Amino acid sequence: MARFTVPVAAPPHDVFDYLADPRHRAEWQSSLRSVDLEDAGPPREGTRWVDRTAVGAGPRMRITEMVPPGAGGEPGAWSEVGTWRGLRARLRLTFAPDAAGTALGVELSVDGAWPWLPVVVVLRALAPWAVRSDLRRAARIVQRRSWRTRTA
Repeated sequence: MARFTVPVAAPPHDVFDYLADPRHRAEWQSSLRSVDLEDAGPPREGTRWVDRTAVGAGPRMRITEMVPPGAGGEPGAWSEVGTWRGLRARLRLTFAPDAAGTALGVELSVDGAWPWLPVVVVLRALAPWAVRSDLRRAARIVQRRSWRTRTA
């Protein structure tokens, strides 16, 4: 399992609201072209969608945890699981207040059935780099949006 933190110069609730909504993913996740929601309404635990990737894969995704940051500074958490063929990826994000805004904690794991083990090895090496890069892009977007809201 890979673990790292991405600093975001925006309040935890702004970061959570943006990242917890699958409809925003194609704005910041470099491998995505679009997201097809399978459930209507606002994002919630159990919300399902299909990622439409640039390479043609269509992993089925589901929110498995959704706890917004508390008004009193309690950290929030959001998790997803995605499956495609014999592969399974899990992503867990935590949203903790810090002096600069939000410490975005990231936990990422990739597993697969036996025939997929060579792919799993490659994904375990590359996915943390790609996820970190994508979350930095998301952080820049949230920072701009949050700054506009505070100055409006």
